[in-house]
Amino acid sequence: MSDAVIFGIGDFARIASVYLRDDSPYDVAAFTVHERYIEGRELLGLPVVPFEALEQSHPPSSCEMLVAVGYSGTNARRAEVYEECKSRGYDFLTYVHSGVHVWPESKIGENTFIFEENVLQPFTTIGDDVVMWSGNHLGHDSTIGDHCFIASHVVISGNTTIGPYTFVGVNATFRDGINVGARNIIGAGAVIMRDTEEGDVYPVRHSEAHAKKSWEIDF
Repeated sequence: MSDAVIFGIGDFARIASVYLRDDSPYDVAAFTVHERYIEGRELLGLPVVPFEALEQSHPPSSCEMLVAVGYSGTNARRAEVYEECKSRGYDFLTYVHSGVHVWPESKIGENTFIFEENVLQPFTTIGDDVVMWSGNHLGHDSTIGDHCFIASHVVISGNTTIGPYTFVGVNATFRDGINVGARNIIGAGAVIMRDTEEGDVYPVRHSEAHAKKSWEIDF
């Protein structure tokens, strides 16, 4: 068993701790967040350590980190914490549910969390700091960029690229061979049939809605 520290105290952090406990070689030793966000010193029977003091109680040499923060600011908040932890010398774990088959030809980055019943076809690439919730399909030769969040039951067809910092909602579908720009927000049930630009927002079918920019909405 290797020790892990989870950055976060919200839903994702709590759920991730259960997956790591029951389906990984990691022993979750503590949660951590910045001091100003701490409301209690214990969560699920584990200590909540101020991040400012984490190096004293859980130094980089003794544990690996998981940044389990949600998708606020098109994933920018999670990316900021990830970079802050990296600057302090921490290494990051990657979790792939034991029921998910990873082909030798596929690549998965660090601080990436892949839940159960995801299908990853050969020659796929998943970047750093990516969350793939349950039940998604990632087609062959497709790429998910760094700092993305893919909700449940998304279909990404083959030879598709999802740009960094993109959020994809439940049941979205991407046709094959398209390029999705960085910092897109793809709403639940959206059907994306052609390339998108950076910052686009598609709340409904691509063919039925005029795209907005992610910085034009409160996300």
